[in-house]
Amino acid sequence: MPERAEGGGRAVSSAGSSVEGRSSTEVREEAKSVEFTYRGIFQKTLAANLCKHVVMAARKRNWLGSTIQRYSDSPERNGVPAKQFAVIAPDEVRLQAHMAKYEPNELDVITALDDTLCDGVESWAYYGRQPINLRLRRGGTLLVISHRSAEELLRVIPRKDWEWTLAILPGTPSMGGLWVYRDDGTDMRVLGAIARVRPDIIELDEVRSVVESDDQLGEKHLGALQDGYESVQIHRIAPGQGKEDDYEPVRLPGWRELREGIIVEAVKPGERNPHYKTSSDRTMRPVVNFDTCIKCRQCWIDCPDECFEVTEEGLHPINYEYCTGCGICSQVCPVEDCIVMVNDLEFIDEGDRDVYEMWKQDPEAYHRWREEKIARGRIEHHGYYNTDTWAWAGGRQAESPVE
Repeated sequence: MPERAEGGGRAVSSAGSSVEGRSSTEVREEAKSVEFTYRGIFQKTLAANLCKHVVMAARKRNWLGSTIQRYSDSPERNGVPAKQFAVIAPDEVRLQAHMAKYEPNELDVITALDDTLCDGVESWAYYGRQPINLRLRRGGTLLVISHRSAEELLRVIPRKDWEWTLAILPGTPSMGGLWVYRDDGTDMRVLGAIARVRPDIIELDEVRSVVESDDQLGEKHLGALQDGYESVQIHRIAPGQGKEDDYEPVRLPGWRELREGIIVEAVKPGERNPHYKTSSDRTMRPVVNFDTCIKCRQCWIDCPDECFEVTEEGLHPINYEYCTGCGICSQVCPVEDCIVMVNDLEFIDEGDRDVYEMWKQDPEAYHRWREEKIARGRIEHHGYYNTDTWAWAGGRQAESPVE
């Protein structure tokens, strides 16, 4: 069981001879790096606003700061994980030393703006699925927006060899669009949570001062800031807690291993690309009721990733290795609740295995399994369209629209 902490996240680990070997909270005079991991396009503006406010809050203590975006994330793709960073430092020399890097080697705070990102992140540049806490420094903090418990999240978050802090901000992912920003208070709640867990980076009064000086922000934003500060749950994670880390960096072939010329092998008819499968861009997945399916083939026709199979019975099981969780199949299906979208973290045990065989072997057991998944993690919509609800009421979406 993770140890529940009452105060701010000042976990102290053994100090080393260098800054890299020391706890994230031990060296206040050093530059601090905060990472915001988010869903490309849908949360781009949210991450940018968070970075901006971290830097502006640091200015209140006469620190310098800047924001950067990971180069390999540009141009962003819908839902594909991306990262933005806020770096603050007490002087120009230490700030520039951090800004000269491709991305920070060690991070004091990593924020996952969607809890399904805890299962690993991979940019569209395709260099391997990295653990969410890969670059978290000793004694650092991982902040996650989620309604799940620490025990549930630790089933997908890799373990570390030292103590660190897991902070959970109760809430659902806030999704916008390319031209639409969902101003629902999530940015303020996240800033409040960081101020509670890591006051060595930003303090609540500093953020409040920034909000009060912005004509576009008002009392409801101050309320969301306070809500995030009060509602964040802080857990001390002991060394070795979490899942086994199976991450292996991608190895690029040397020139002696490359084939001569430019050769692009075509995919054979009736087959799929064996090298390019769905990675961490999926937040939800469809589950099918094969008994109510009318075999209209609408899902098979409209699926942009061609992940639906065709059986001899005319049914359409899903190959989850290629499903991106876009939700189009659930929208075009004419039968109510035949295809239901469920949060992807509900399928930790199942992985991407075919569940059609489960239905064939024992339909009743399959239906019990399906109903349990739907009851726990049903998603009525992507969240990409409802831009008119306020998020911070008790950590859940409020009924009243944003004014």
